[in-house]
Amino acid sequence: MATKGTGRYGRDVLAGDWRRPRKGAVPDVPLSRDLVVEDADESFCGAVVGWDKATVTLEDRHGRRRVFDLGPAAFLIDGAPATLVRPAAAPRGPLRSASGSVAVPDARARTARESRIYVEGLHDAELVERVWGHDLRVEGVAVEFLEGVDDLPAIVADFSPGPGRRLGVLVDHLVPGSKESRIAERVRSEHVLVAGHPYVDVWQAVRPSALGIDRWPEVPRGRPWKEGIVSGLGWRMETGEAWRRILGSVRSYADLEPSLLGRVEELIDFVTGPHPDE
Repeated sequence: MATKGTGRYGRDVLAGDWRRPRKGAVPDVPLSRDLVVEDADESFCGAVVGWDKATVTLEDRHGRRRVFDLGPAAFLIDGAPATLVRPAAAPRGPLRSASGSVAVPDARARTARESRIYVEGLHDAELVERVWGHDLRVEGVAVEFLEGVDDLPAIVADFSPGPGRRLGVLVDHLVPGSKESRIAERVRSEHVLVAGHPYVDVWQAVRPSALGIDRWPEVPRGRPWKEGIVSGLGWRMETGEAWRRILGSVRSYADLEPSLLGRVEELIDFVTGPHPDE
């Protein structure tokens, strides 16, 4: 019979975390976008799409995303344990803002232009700030929200657009024949640009894959749209909390639909660019 601590069965092989190799036996692997890893519990496999000081975000082949804590031997690469670490040096090339433009480190906000951009509501403004906030501050462009498009003609008249004082307006559900399109036609001019996306609400301008879902739910006619979306997603929360969850999933322009990206870029160019008569 083997004595304690000796012999073939002298050590409890199930004691401790037997799945983890001994310290020093696991390589450190620098994080990089599109690196494919699996969490050590083998519950999720995906490509690296982002990271911060303490976590890494993975996206699987279905577009679902999950956030994992960075830790020793917390992942598998080609079946072998690995410790993911932040790169030792910043990548070469210019820094990029969330919109994909070249970032200006430590740039002071420019004195606000007279020209500005209006959006329909608070959620639109928060989404624009999240992706284009850096760009807008550098350019000195203020963003305000209308709380709906019905009062747009009166707001435009009060703003008094003209040379050096342009107005760009981002409108939800700007499709042919809609109420929004008829209002837009009433206010467009050489100093006013109205652009919009086709979605009922700016929520839908966030790519479903950013939220780890396949598509946005369909909401039956007559049901409040946002409440219907929350219910269709199976979320047990108020719409305000749901929006915070949606907004929190947006890390850069890559998480937004092109139909919104193009319109916002168009509006920024309009209110900041030169004009033949100015």
